[in-house]
Amino acid sequence: MSDHEQQAPGRGKVLEALAKAERKVFTRPAPKSAKAQMKFLLTRAKGSTKAVADRLGVSRRTVERYRAGKLTTPQKRLQAALVEETESEWQPQVRAQARAQAATSRGMMVEVTAYFGFTCTGSSDDGRERQITTDISPTYVKQILELQEAGATEEDLHPIVAEAITESYFTEWGTLADGLRADFTAVSSISFRF
Repeated sequence: MSDHEQQAPGRGKVLEALAKAERKVFTRPAPKSAKAQMKFLLTRAKGSTKAVADRLGVSRRTVERYRAGKLTTPQKRLQAALVEETESEWQPQVRAQARAQAATSRGMMVEVTAYFGFTCTGSSDDGRERQITTDISPTYVKQILELQEAGATEEDLHPIVAEAITESYFTEWGTLADGLRADFTAVSSISFRF
């Protein structure tokens, strides 16, 4: 697993999965070399070496050296930060279009392996780890993406993602198990597709 595929520090699995889903809609690859990434970030920061240095946690001189090509091989921490920051800024219109389509018409696919527990009158289905792949309706996608944009934490997103999975997978869009509520914990893996 490469550095940019590993979970970013401070991010939970749901937030990281949403970020990865956005990266998959890119129509062109993001810059790969440290020099190209630095130049791109400087362009986005309107040439401010201070802003880029603060964002990456390095000195202004380090930013200038990478931009000039004097340094070419960043350490792992800086390489991961360069990839993360570059990809978070790359192709904003393409990302916005994919998010808008998912939130209004297409929805999104989720694949999750987690421990699911249930709340329902008369339910005999004990909680257990399950691997589930299902569609999420545009209504829930819109709520999830709005929470993400508002800076929601992993704990804020779990209930809405669980509700979306409950609706599509466990109750089959409201046709089964009226009143069923599923919560998930101990997420082993999760991925989204726009």
